[in-house]
Amino acid sequence: MRKAMAEAEVGDDVFSEDPTVIALEEEVAALLGKEAALYVPTGCMANQLALNIQTTEGDEVIVEADSHIFNYETTAASFLSRVQLNPVKAADRGRLVVDEVNPALREKAYYMPVTRLLALENTHNRAGGTVYSVDRVRALSEFARANDVRMHLDGARLWNACAYSGVEPIEYAKYFDTVSVCFSKGLGAPVGSAVVGSTEMITKARRMRKIWGGGMRQAGIIAAGALYALRNNRARISEDHAKARRFAEIIASDAKNVYIDMESVQTNIVLLGINGRPSGDEDIAMMEQRGVRLSHGAHGLLRAITHLDVTMAECEQAARTIVDIFG
Repeated sequence: MRKAMAEAEVGDDVFSEDPTVIALEEEVAALLGKEAALYVPTGCMANQLALNIQTTEGDEVIVEADSHIFNYETTAASFLSRVQLNPVKAADRGRLVVDEVNPALREKAYYMPVTRLLALENTHNRAGGTVYSVDRVRALSEFARANDVRMHLDGARLWNACAYSGVEPIEYAKYFDTVSVCFSKGLGAPVGSAVVGSTEMITKARRMRKIWGGGMRQAGIIAAGALYALRNNRARISEDHAKARRFAEIIASDAKNVYIDMESVQTNIVLLGINGRPSGDEDIAMMEQRGVRLSHGAHGLLRAITHLDVTMAECEQAARTIVDIFG
């Protein structure tokens, strides 16, 4: 990947003249079955561009209450696009169903916001990397279309969802007007995401990217890393899932004071509850001193993520260290 980046052919992407960026955008658009794609620095920008180009000021976007858009994008929707988020709590590990979304639809009245967009997240980060089935996505999409509501997919970890379900990216994507995908998580590129949609939408998104300061010049250097990752690292993502499962199984089997919802261990995220209490910075610091780096998860849990830079043996060692510390 570093070699591909060093040798990348570049141009000025602000003028759509960078051949490597163009190649990446064309490839990811084709992979997701959309007319066009736009390379952006971050997943947050990809999501917020998708919201911006599909809404009008004063509209409302339905999201799951634990979604990344609602929790980790710094009120960007209200700040950048002047739209309101309506969080709906899903009963099934972050995955919404029609009966949960239906009550959140606004009446058509001038004194209420217009429900313009439904945004799903697949896989669902705060739920532990859980995966939407195509059947559920299809049902939500049909419901949204029947109510004149557009669809966006936060697919930062869509590659993981596809590896788990065996469903091709194009099959998931066809139910959405826009999709964001990330190159710097499971695919292992150093930087970058993309948003895909119709040519008209992506033309609007390109303009907004520039307004928001995301227009880059010789971006082919970093796009080359994303393109290499897209072509070479998708097939190995299931290895990360196997490492996460093994990590979770050791802890679930041997640690009496650590709780893991094994039903949520579907992809590469494992959430851990310690001694029936909310975890804190001291737990993370203690683990890091022993060579295991965790982060804060949702609802007082700790979060572990497997990826291409950790081996199965290291995951097993990390699990046994957690068993040793917390018992």
